[in-house]
Amino acid sequence: MFRLSILIFFTLLQFNLQAQKKQASIEKGKASFYADRFEGKQTASGEIYHHRNLTASHKSLPFGTWVKVVNLDNKKSVIVRINDRGPFTRGRIIDLSKSAAKKIGNLNKGVFSVSVKVYKKDKKTTRKMRRKKERHP
Repeated sequence: MFRLSILIFFTLLQFNLQAQKKQASIEKGKASFYADRFEGKQTASGEIYHHRNLTASHKSLPFGTWVKVVNLDNKKSVIVRINDRGPFTRGRIIDLSKSAAKKIGNLNKGVFSVSVKVYKKDKKTTRKMRRKKERHP
């Protein structure tokens, strides 16, 4: 029984370490930014999109997660908060607000190469979004 408990403990510990590695990993790919026609529209999190906010959409990161996005061409970076789902164009990993794209120098270029790394998870926002989803399935 003791051996089984030890085995289960180390197995769970291994899974936890793997999950932490995945969170700390850097995702590389293409980014774009929101078109002007999305201004004032509701995002998947329920927030209203404003181009001046430093926000972004990602396919799987929880709402409220802060990520650091680095332009791989000029090494400029910006920290944005995930508040929407997407992008839904093949090959893209993140869509930035217009202000975020401007900070890393790419308003003239529609699609650019970036790296994305989780900077900080905002547990308060994530919890609030989960509760909202539970109330409104």
